[in-house]
Amino acid sequence: MKVIAINGSPRKKWNTAMLLEQALEGAASQGAETELIHLYDLDFKGCTSCFSCKLKDGKSSGTCAMRDGLTPVLEKIAEADALVLGSPIYFGTVTGEMRSFMERLLFQYLAYTNPPSTTFTRKIATAFIYTMNISEEMMKQYQYSVHFGSNENYLTRMFGQQAETLCCYETLQFENYDKVVFNYFDPEMRRQRRIDVFPEDCRKAYELGDRLAVPV
Repeated sequence: MKVIAINGSPRKKWNTAMLLEQALEGAASQGAETELIHLYDLDFKGCTSCFSCKLKDGKSSGTCAMRDGLTPVLEKIAEADALVLGSPIYFGTVTGEMRSFMERLLFQYLAYTNPPSTTFTRKIATAFIYTMNISEEMMKQYQYSVHFGSNENYLTRMFGQQAETLCCYETLQFENYDKVVFNYFDPEMRRQRRIDVFPEDCRKAYELGDRLAVPV
């Protein structure tokens, strides 16, 4: 059993990365081999719409034809048994690096059939962990759930098993709020939430990883 986590945050030791690490620890508790990949370490671009993955009997049919820093990651995922993605929310959606990664990952498996289908030949467990600065109430008000549901839908359709979603709200953005222009909320309340609530988020991430590592 191999479980891969993809960090779409530019920070390797902060909220999103910490939760992904917890998910991988949960998977490891089931005996899984795990790997955490940081997208901001890689040199790659999003889909260039070459459609090589869609050509009949093409040498790249069903796989991304682009060759760059993301290529070995896509190859690893093709052989993995479970996949968990993680990203902070920037302006209502995932980071640009995560979005570019998702284009490359998902489009290669999308078959233009009626109805649309997948060329991925196995069923694997998938999940998405989101971290954000706002509350759950604001998330619903700003309709972020539409975006989350779309991602969940595509992961489910491409990889054949219902994807999971874990949202973590009002996360700590800075170690020292005094250094930035900030009066959006009370920093002290956010620091306290880090102590009171974030450990529970970590527990949920661990349990998610534990579930991902159980064979279908």
